[in-house]
Amino acid sequence: MRYFNIEEDRAAGYTGEVDAAHRWKLPGIMCSTCKATWSDGSKAYPSVDLTPVASLADFEKARAEPVDEYDRLCELIRPLLTAGAVLAPGGTFGPLVGRAQGRFGSLVSPYPWWLLVQREALERLQAEGLRGLKGCRTELRFRQRAAPELLELEILPVGRLHPDCLPPNRQPPCPRCGRDGLSLPEVRLLDAATLPSHLDLFRLEDFSTEIICTERFVDACHRLGLDGVSFHPLPVAGTPHANIDSER
Repeated sequence: MRYFNIEEDRAAGYTGEVDAAHRWKLPGIMCSTCKATWSDGSKAYPSVDLTPVASLADFEKARAEPVDEYDRLCELIRPLLTAGAVLAPGGTFGPLVGRAQGRFGSLVSPYPWWLLVQREALERLQAEGLRGLKGCRTELRFRQRAAPELLELEILPVGRLHPDCLPPNRQPPCPRCGRDGLSLPEVRLLDAATLPSHLDLFRLEDFSTEIICTERFVDACHRLGLDGVSFHPLPVAGTPHANIDSER
C-alpha cells in the first residue's frame, strides 16, 4: 500500500476562506517538570458533544493550566469520546463555528490539520467503499448566496513517523506531561508497523498536523474528479503490523 500527505492545492484557483474554531477545547499545559507551556490543537473531534459536562465553561476559553488540572478536565470528557480518540493539550471538540466565503473545491484544507468536504463529494467517496470517512456538521456562516454545505472530516490519530527520520540524539518525552519538543522533519518516513489497516484517511499520532491517506483514497478522488487538495507520496519503512486495526 502507498501513502500520501494531503495539502491544499493552491494552484486550483479557488478563493474560499474559512475563519472558524471548534466550539470547545482542552487547555494547554504548564508543566512544572520540563518547565514548558504548550498545546497541540491539531487533534480535533468535531463529532464529540460536550454539552453533558456540568462545568462546560472550563472548555470554552483557550488558556494553559497545570498538569493536574488538565488531567482532571480530561477525565470529565473521556466517557464522551469517539472510539480511537487520543486526548492532547489544546485538543478541540464540537462543530467548527465561524465564517466562510468564496469558491470552494470538493475538498478543502484551510489549515494543514483540517480537512473539509462538500456533502456530495463525501457521499461519492463513501459509495466507493473508502474506510474511516466520517463527515461532521459545521456551523459556518457564508457571506454569499448558494453557499456550499461543508462538512468536517473527523480524522483519527493513528500511525507514526519512523525513527530513522527523527534526530538520533533526541531527548525522551517529559515523564510528567509527555512533551517531546520535536519539530516535523523535512524528510518524512512513515513507520509501517504503526499504520492502520482499517482506515483510508488518518492523521499521525506523533505529528498530528499531518493528514495521511492511502492510494485507494487518491485513486477515488482522481476517478471522481474531486479537487481542492493535492497529494504527495510518503515513503514507508519497516514491516507492516498485521494487528493495527479498528480495535487499536
